[in-house]
Amino acid sequence: MKYDEFAFFNQQLGAMLRDGIPLEGALRQLCENMRRGALRSELELLEADLKSGTPLSTALTARKLPEFYVRMVQIGAQGNDLPAMLIMLADYYQGVEATWTRLKGLMVYPLIILMAAFGLSCFLTLLFSRLIGSNFLEVMGIPMPNTMLVSIWGPPIMIGIFLFAFLFALLVPAATRMLRWRLPAFKEAELAQVASAMALMLKNGGDLNDALGLVQQMEHGTAASTELGEWRQHLADGRGKFADMAVSGRAFPPLFLWLVGNAGEDLGAGFQRAAEIYSARAVHRSELFLYAAMPSAVLVLGAMVACQVFPVVKTFTTLLNGIGS
Repeated sequence: MKYDEFAFFNQQLGAMLRDGIPLEGALRQLCENMRRGALRSELELLEADLKSGTPLSTALTARKLPEFYVRMVQIGAQGNDLPAMLIMLADYYQGVEATWTRLKGLMVYPLIILMAAFGLSCFLTLLFSRLIGSNFLEVMGIPMPNTMLVSIWGPPIMIGIFLFAFLFALLVPAATRMLRWRLPAFKEAELAQVASAMALMLKNGGDLNDALGLVQQMEHGTAASTELGEWRQHLADGRGKFADMAVSGRAFPPLFLWLVGNAGEDLGAGFQRAAEIYSARAVHRSELFLYAAMPSAVLVLGAMVACQVFPVVKTFTTLLNGIGS
């Protein structure tokens, strides 16, 4: 799901409901102006269910929409303030999209470097192997040494392994989810997203245990999910204060816990403060990376080319000296 489109939809839907337009009619009008896709199909089915008399809570559960979104819309409907909830959700998803779009841009430079280096390395390998193997060694009747084969094919194989690992981390959801909580800028973006979700639920009357359970489900399969489960267990054991319930670990650092716990009884404000701090930290780290990426890319690519050319030239020069002597 594209969060920017989803955020715009919720913003428009909240404004239409606030102006007195019925929910079914607002959904129908917005779907007519959306492009074809999975989101439009789900919203059209939601509108059809509501039109047939299905309660909003039941209709939302049947649709393939984010669990967090479904839960928050249900809370907004129960509190008779659905337009305000939709606008807050639009701001939430717009912030998530802005942060992750910036961080995804960080992956463009390493990917370009690896692809360019792999292509150039393969070209140089084929060129030198043809010049040295076919046109020179075969004419002289000398078999190609194994050391020369390793020096020629070693760099493209190594670069190819790095490229494959990079693409695997980008394209496999499980690997991407795991790396998000390990890479600095991405981890801070994840912390900001978790804190923002917790703040939104708690500020709208959500229960702390339910909020932790929903976020734990959202982060299933990560270190954050395990630690949130421990928090819930501590809460069930009677540790009502956040300082006693929450324990820092691999996912949640002491600063995060201090920012939330420093708010006292108003945990919603504490999570909101943590979301702002870690969102700013993620943006700052991404900007630092972008400022250093281009010169670093040139240096890395030049080093790769030098590593590719130098062994082949050295081997070729040694071979010529041996033949001449």
